Amino acid sequence: MVIEKVKAYRNLLREYAGVTIGVIIIAIALNMFLIPNRLAAGGVSGLSTVLFYKLGFPVGISMAAMNVILFTLGTKIYGWRYGMKTIYGTFSLAFAVDLIAPLIRSFAVTNEPILGTLYGGILSGIGMGIVFRNGGNTGGTDIVAQILQKYLNLGLGQLFLLADGFVMLVAAIAFGLRLALYGMIAVIIMGRVIDYIQEGISIEKAAFIISERADEIAKAILFELKRGATALESRGYYSGKHRDTIFCVVERRQVENLKRIVNSIDPKAFLIISDVHEVVGEGFRQFAA
Repeated sequence: MVIEKVKAYRNLLREYAGVTIGVIIIAIALNMFLIPNRLAAGGVSGLSTVLFYKLGFPVGISMAAMNVILFTLGTKIYGWRYGMKTIYGTFSLAFAVDLIAPLIRSFAVTNEPILGTLYGGILSGIGMGIVFRNGGNTGGTDIVAQILQKYLNLGLGQLFLLADGFVMLVAAIAFGLRLALYGMIAVIIMGRVIDYIQEGISIEKAAFIISERADEIAKAILFELKRGATALESRGYYSGKHRDTIFCVVERRQVENLKRIVNSIDPKAFLIISDVHEVVGEGFRQFAA
């Protein structure tokens, strides 16, 4: 019992440490790449960037103030459903942005919006991905989307776009259409990087093999590639024939050998290869303790 509590406490500390690291990375991205180039990359941070340049309000204070309002609205509508890690991530980001601003902005490495867009989007995405992977959140657009979902018959994905679209409109009015479009690109880059951090970069491939000689192909996969294979019972709608479909997961470097095996055994086989974002289990990465 004590060991389980110690393990749970250790995992909780690890998650909070992960959220903290992610928040610091986001704060660096904002101060080094996005804010100096007037890039409003969606969400509360984007609106805060506009307020910083137009009214002189510190970005972190603006972020904290807007999130307090959003949290208040959210709790009135949904109740206290926002976890402690969300609160921690939201307000520690607001604090970190202003804390490191004097140190980082003097080291802004580029005044080219395209470079700020690229590297700011990548670095922000890495930070956000780490925060999400550790069960945290940074508030802002997430809360707005949940509030709007209560009143609009739209999915969360559409509402995220709607909220960020409003930020882009404000940025276009404040900074001009060109910088607003750069900000939109940064949002897209950020989203892709978050997916990579969340799901993993594809280094494995999944293969489906439909063949009348499925047993021979499966044995070759087992003994030559040293990979497992699963037989899925299937039936062709055109031919009406019942046959096994082989499913297996291989490393990227094994794909050519897999093609060679299938072609040498049954040149008429049907082979489908697709990306796999993450594989956990025997023969690949193990589950986290």
